[in-house]
Amino acid sequence: MTTDTADKLIWTLIYGGLLLASLGIFVRRDHEPIGWTIIALGALATTVGAVLVYVRSRMKDGAVATESTPRRTP
Repeated sequence: MTTDTADKLIWTLIYGGLLLASLGIFVRRDHEPIGWTIIALGALATTVGAVLVYVRSRMKDGAVATESTPRRTP
């Protein structure tokens, strides 16, 4: 996974999860179990996005590197 793909996935999960959780708050007024389910899914998506922020911070910029040291040319 490249860093660009991770960035897009992170913000989609965070903002989508927050939007879903706020939708669940409004749905909860009419249907309690469905509302709590939507809130839980939104919280889960937001949490996964937050964990991916940490994973992204540990990645190197650009594509995933296969070697830890660069090659020397003679």
